[in-house]
Amino acid sequence: MKKILVTGGFGFIGSHCLVELLKLKKDIICIDNFLNSSPKVHTQIKEITKTPFLFKNIGIQSVEINKIFQENEIDTIIHFAGLKSVGESVTYPGKYFYNNVIGSKYLFNIAKKFKVKNLIISSSATVYGNPLYLPLNEDHPIRATNPYGQNKIDIEKLLIEDDFFQNECSVKILRYFNPAGAHPTGFLGEKPNGIPNNLMPYILKVAMREFPEVCVFGDNYPTPDGTGVRDYIHIMDLIDGHISALNYQKKGISIFNLGTGHGYSVLELIHSFQEVNKIKIPYRFVTRRQGDVAEVFADPSKAESVLNFKCKRSLEEMCADIWHFANKN
Repeated sequence: MKKILVTGGFGFIGSHCLVELLKLKKDIICIDNFLNSSPKVHTQIKEITKTPFLFKNIGIQSVEINKIFQENEIDTIIHFAGLKSVGESVTYPGKYFYNNVIGSKYLFNIAKKFKVKNLIISSSATVYGNPLYLPLNEDHPIRATNPYGQNKIDIEKLLIEDDFFQNECSVKILRYFNPAGAHPTGFLGEKPNGIPNNLMPYILKVAMREFPEVCVFGDNYPTPDGTGVRDYIHIMDLIDGHISALNYQKKGISIFNLGTGHGYSVLELIHSFQEVNKIKIPYRFVTRRQGDVAEVFADPSKAESVLNFKCKRSLEEMCADIWHFANKN
């Protein structure tokens, strides 16, 4: 059986994807250097799937990757590996460029060398920058407002501007909106180190009494309750999108938004978490952050029509699943 290489396979999204691929009896090779993940995830994946898979503790710039390709017949790469904090990318833009862009370039050159022609690439809605219109479709101009978003643009360009990937491969670039929730078993979920960059993990840390309250940045946006609105997608829906992309084999570069097409405000998220999990989440309003916009949500119609993919899970399920994960871990 030909094999699938999953980079960053023990991160939040990569680990959930690994579980579903193993359930589908795919032959997997996972690489991860634990820069943004925990060795405990390896044990959790084995606990859920009861299925062995090859793992190498290396990064995407390791010379050992050549050896992996030499010793295995790999026909697909699913590329998750990378640093992903917007705030940290502003502080350390060089570190982010080296890890994310240079690392991806190294991986893509190896893919060309071994003629791997099926690729799924983790991208982000941050490439759109401040929306010119809503909902955001794949034709919206890309113009990042931070180094992390620019990394994603640069990685996309490495593929789009290369004749091999453009003409000989099936490349699926998936632009995520805001993944949230956790695996229904409670074994896997998002557990960021330090202060979370995303709202749902922050709410969780307040619920776990690690932080005293949620700071809500701005209460006077032109939205129904005055707080910012974002498109949140359940992690398991996001992974279903990857499985649909895996089965889509059209040649060339294809770009898809993975989102629900519906926005939830900050207060909606807080109130939903409280109601579902029967726990009080203290919050207070503070001034807006520079660069934040009122609303961001996807137009998911291309993924629906081309990949036959549509989100099924609700905001309430996201809140219940992430709380289940927190209590189990």
